Amino acid sequence: MTGPGTPGSGERLQKVLAAAGVASRRHVEEMVRQGRIRVNGRAARIGQRIDPEVDVVEVDGAAIGLRSDLVHYLFNKPPGVVSTASDPQGRPTVLDGLPAEPRVYPVGRLDMDSEGLLLLTNDGDLAGRVMHPSSGCEKEYLVAVDGRIDAATLSALRRGVELSDGPTAPARVSSPQKGMLRIVLTEGRNRQVRRMCAAVGLTVTRLVRTRIGPLRDVRLRPGEWRELTRAELRSLETALAGGRSVDLGPLEG
Repeated sequence: MTGPGTPGSGERLQKVLAAAGVASRRHVEEMVRQGRIRVNGRAARIGQRIDPEVDVVEVDGAAIGLRSDLVHYLFNKPPGVVSTASDPQGRPTVLDGLPAEPRVYPVGRLDMDSEGLLLLTNDGDLAGRVMHPSSGCEKEYLVAVDGRIDAATLSALRRGVELSDGPTAPARVSSPQKGMLRIVLTEGRNRQVRRMCAAVGLTVTRLVRTRIGPLRDVRLRPGEWRELTRAELRSLETALAGGRSVDLGPLEG
């Protein structure tokens, strides 16, 4: 009888990780020797075989998605599009124009009037980690506002402001130019940026999400989407595991 990680069953660990773009087979073996790879919570072994559809593999504490059916899309949402799988009012949704299969779902939301980057995937584990505040996954926004931006305003936003659902966590906030804020959050409450600005007397006139963790793409036009590269996916998984850079070595071989 065989099971996850059973010796002699499945595919060799180094082959699977090399195919997933984690590192070359030779470098994977070195990472195993260094104790940097775990399978189902245990230190990996040289020559170990795994089932990519079942076994949980971590590299430097970052869970690596290996299932063959997982897809990850980066979408630049334009205003007027809703961040849901369907809309009873018939408004355009973020799924319009995406492949029908496999079915994906937005990771978090941008309200209808907001713009910018949105991650869509069928990887429920990754989605949960991106959205949970404990992961510390940063979301960066450029925000055009009406109202006076002064030192007191910036200080209040940085410390956290009181909202109807409780105080916000400290944020990184700057004003790159007049009438503009750059806000970096690790929370994801409903309409949070707009409500934070309103709490300090500012009215948002335009809101664009420019980054999700390490993911950004200034060339992706509004309404366009693409699949994440392997390097981007590895970078996101690493960031969710604690933000430490991972030396993946050469990908050849």
